[in-house]
Amino acid sequence: MQYRRLGRSGLQVSELSLGSWITYHNQVGVDAAVEMMAAGYDAGINFFDNAEVYAQGQSEVVMGQALKKLGWARLSYVVSTKLFWGLEAPGSQVNRRNTLNRKYLLQSIDACLQRLQLDHVDLVYCHRPDPATPIEETVWAMHDMVARGKALYWGTSEWSAAEIRAAWDIAERHHLHKPIVEQPQYHLFHRQRVEVEYARLYEDLGLGLTTWSPLASGLLTGKYRDGIPAGSRGAMENLAWLRDGLTDTAKNAAVGRLAGVAADLGCTLAQLAIAWCNRNPRVSSVILGASRVSQLQDNLGALAVTPKLTPEVLARIDTCTQALAR
Repeated sequence: MQYRRLGRSGLQVSELSLGSWITYHNQVGVDAAVEMMAAGYDAGINFFDNAEVYAQGQSEVVMGQALKKLGWARLSYVVSTKLFWGLEAPGSQVNRRNTLNRKYLLQSIDACLQRLQLDHVDLVYCHRPDPATPIEETVWAMHDMVARGKALYWGTSEWSAAEIRAAWDIAERHHLHKPIVEQPQYHLFHRQRVEVEYARLYEDLGLGLTTWSPLASGLLTGKYRDGIPAGSRGAMENLAWLRDGLTDTAKNAAVGRLAGVAADLGCTLAQLAIAWCNRNPRVSSVILGASRVSQLQDNLGALAVTPKLTPEVLARIDTCTQALAR
């Protein structure tokens, strides 16, 4: 496992990390989380990603209980959470959901810390942009969150390049804590934002990336080439919205072509897809998702594949997928 600085910050995160979206609470309880986090930690993972909205706060609860059982030294791991969507609650949703206003941000972080059983998170993201709240208000609130020691760094997730630059400029003008990282979707079929839209931000602002969905929700494992298998993510009713993408005929045909590349490298399709994300020097950490230890261990095999991605291999991969990427 190698470690990379998060943008221009001094914080170092493992090149592969472990996330909790979909799995924690829904598929993974506390004992299983302990087992998987321990396996990841033993392999060198030091970054564990979460969000307030995952399983309506219960993902944070599971991770918090797991961390307490594991008893690791606090300096040895990095935890993140994200704010924007809010939680379902009785009564009015005003200032509770879909906002980045000061009231929501500075009150919601306290509830996140309580669920995680931590006195601070290392990293907090604005989970989506909020066009209804002035960016200046959000930047000041995030600065204050960091200044009060509730988070050590802050960043964004799925913000446009223009929105990230606007937030950074406001922070620069007022000498505030700046956003240091963006968490975008990034995989072989979803490339434009990371490779084109953000291109200027890496040098101009020192932007780091922690990317999600390296396997395109499982599409790049090859398991959906013949439909939706029972027990898969695509079979879950609460994820029915993923099915059209997972069964896309053209993309599954491309996955079939990638299988030949993986076979020549002596790796699985999943390892190839993760290694492809990891080989990008702009990516600080590739966030993995897993519902069992064996799956995590298989995905960690991507570390051995990354050095095999020569320019010739990357050209073969592009031939298979680039026409379908966006």
